[in-house]
Amino acid sequence: MNIEKQKVLIEQQDGLSNTLAMEFLSTPEPGTCMARMKVDKLNRQPFGFLSGGATLALAENLAGVGSMSLCPDKISVGINVSGNHISAVREGDTVTAYAKLLHQGRTLHVWQVEVKNTLGKLVSTVQVTNYVINPKKGDQPFQPAEDE
Repeated sequence: MNIEKQKVLIEQQDGLSNTLAMEFLSTPEPGTCMARMKVDKLNRQPFGFLSGGATLALAENLAGVGSMSLCPDKISVGINVSGNHISAVREGDTVTAYAKLLHQGRTLHVWQVEVKNTLGKLVSTVQVTNYVINPKKGDQPFQPAEDE
């Protein structure tokens, strides 16, 4: 799935994706996309392990990028995120999230996201449901940040 347009727009925005330094990647398979995130002081627990909340944020943001790519003229919001954390990841490692579209309805998209460490070991599995809606008249679904 080509997410380059959404990736450029996200990079121009302030928000959680940029705060946590998520890197979004296109994939050759339709209905899939990827993201990477280095485990560092911004997303780790005090004990030096990747925070489960940061892992869920990575999965939800990735699924959102996927839904935005499928429906570029609509607004996509996460309405349910459910995950299982399988193993810990230490600071200094990088995790890769791979999202696969399970269902693409008119208003609901369901994604399955697997998060793995650099050795390919499963870290977390996350299911994300996005609600896809039409923007109100005059609203833009996603706009580049204005220069300050």
